[in-house]
Amino acid sequence: MSPAAQLRALLAQDKLHVMPCCFDALSAKLIEQAGFGLTFMSGFATSASRIGEPDLGLMSYGEVLDQARNITDAISIPLIADGDTGYGNAMNVRRTVSGFAKAGAAAVMIEDQLAPKRCGHTPGKAVVSREEAFDRIRAAQEARDEGADILILARTDARHDHGLNEAIDRARKFKELGADILFVEAPRTVEEMQLLCRELPGPKMANIVEGGETPDLPHDELRDIGFSIAAYPLTLMAAAMKAMTEVLQSLSSDADRTPHLMDFKTLRQKIGFEHYYEVSSRYETSDR
Repeated sequence: MSPAAQLRALLAQDKLHVMPCCFDALSAKLIEQAGFGLTFMSGFATSASRIGEPDLGLMSYGEVLDQARNITDAISIPLIADGDTGYGNAMNVRRTVSGFAKAGAAAVMIEDQLAPKRCGHTPGKAVVSREEAFDRIRAAQEARDEGADILILARTDARHDHGLNEAIDRARKFKELGADILFVEAPRTVEEMQLLCRELPGPKMANIVEGGETPDLPHDELRDIGFSIAAYPLTLMAAAMKAMTEVLQSLSSDADRTPHLMDFKTLRQKIGFEHYYEVSSRYETSDR
């Protein structure tokens, strides 16, 4: 099956899909190795990893597309790519959607923030008019109709400045325009999460940022509320940064750093050395 077909099959299941978010090929491989069925390329974590800068619209379309291509080359589970605002007007949205489809993404997220976009749980974000927001999703759908084998994840950040009702209204229209998955960013209470799931049709995604505005609920509760996907955009990045900071402190003070380290054998196995050796053994002239 194509990545898009794989994702459609997952969404057809009556369950919550827990989705750790990746930021590069290695983190995506670890997610797949841990048994998760899909992943999302977190814009926040990817910006931090690739350019060492905050998620404030600093990465270009080409940089994000390249990162997505590296990830899809490394895994067999579906990847949802972060298409931000589509990188321009409706015509740019069409190009963004087609580009991510060609890169092997199963879905692409298009949002209604004003460019340059911002992380959904940080200050200063604003949304475009309804008309411009709807044009973006319409353009994404038309790009798919013209051959892009990809699902559309439509996101609204209208809750921040305009309230939950406006966000729900926008998301409902996104669905009418052809969006496959709906994402209302940053509901602030369990009651708001319940309301948006009652009001909106089709698969819906919860975005769980540890320390963010949306309640960090147990998986069973998220499922019972009505979410199909629970995304964890910063869990791996936060864990990796904490581990690296702690081991750097140990190295600086010449303390024992082994408690912070994965053993070398496991490290090689997870990166893929053993698989490489196994495959290359079939060819006498391969460099071992």
